[in-house]
Amino acid sequence: MPTVRTGPVLGLIAQLVLLAGLAATVGLGPVGWSAGVGYAVVTCLTLSHGLRRQGSRRLGPADRVTLGRAVLVGGVTALVLDPVVAVAPLAVLVPLTAVALALDAVDGQVARRTGTASALGARFDMEVDAFLILVLSVHVAPSAGGWVLAIGLMRYAFVAAAWPLPWLRGSLPPRTWRKVVAAVQGVVLAVATADVLPAPVTVGAVALALAVLVESFGRDVHWLWRRRPAGGPAAAPAGPAGTVVTRAARPVTAGPTRTVVVQPARAVVPRAARPVIAGPAAVAVRSARPAAGAVPVSRPT
Repeated sequence: MPTVRTGPVLGLIAQLVLLAGLAATVGLGPVGWSAGVGYAVVTCLTLSHGLRRQGSRRLGPADRVTLGRAVLVGGVTALVLDPVVAVAPLAVLVPLTAVALALDAVDGQVARRTGTASALGARFDMEVDAFLILVLSVHVAPSAGGWVLAIGLMRYAFVAAAWPLPWLRGSLPPRTWRKVVAAVQGVVLAVATADVLPAPVTVGAVALALAVLVESFGRDVHWLWRRRPAGGPAAAPAGPAGTVVTRAARPVTAGPTRTVVVQPARAVVPRAARPVIAGPAAVAVRSARPAAGAVPVSRPT
C-alpha cells in the first residue's frame, strides 16, 4: 500500500481553505473554483510523486515554505482566471502576489541554513515561480498587449523544445544572473498588476523585462548548443582488451582501404616508423621490424 505523504495533502487542504475564503469575500465562480482546485490537485500529485522518487516521506523546512507559496499562487490563479469577477480585486490579488514573491527569497535561505537543499526542492521552487509568472502575464496582457504572454510562456516553450532537441535537456551551471532575471519578471509583473504607474512606463518596464529574459534564455541555449553531443561517423572498431588505437600508428595506403594498427596500451610509435608509399600497390616500411603485438584492422575510407 503506497505511503501517503502528509505534506502535499496538507497543502491541498490549505488551498481549499484559501479558495473558500476568497469565495466568501470577493466571490469565486465555477471557473475560478475549477482553476484553483485543479491547480491544487496537480501540485499535490506531482509533489507526492517527487517525494516518492526521492525516497522521502515528508517535506523539508524549505519545501514547506515553497508549498505555502504554491498555495498563494493557487489563490492568484483562481482570481485571475475567474470570469465572474470582471476585474480581479487588486486589494486581494496584489498582497497575495507580493507575499508569494517575498517568500521566494526565504525558502532558499531556509534550505541553506538547515542543510536541507535538494534537487526536488529546487525544481519545486522553480516551477512555482514559472507558473506565477505565467498567471501574472495572463493578467497583464489585456492592458499591455498580447506580447506580454511571451514572458510567461518562455519557460514552457523551452521545455517543449527539449523534446525534439535532446541537447536542451543538459544541466546548466549555476548562474546568479539567471535568478536575478527570474526575480525581475515577478516584480515587474506585480507592479504592472498593481497598476500604480502610468501606462507607458508600465509597458516600457514590461518590455525591458522581456528583453532581459530573452537574453538570459538565449545565453543558456547557446551554452547548451556549444556543448551538445557531437555527431558524426561511428568510431573505429576497438582492438583487443587493453589496447588503444594511436594516430601515429596509422600507415598511409594507396588502395581503397587503409590499415589502422592497434598498439598495446601506452605503446609509442615513433614518427620514423610510418611507412612510405612507393607505388600504387607496394609499401616500403622504413622500420623493418613492426611493433610487437600489433593487430591490423581494416576499415573503409
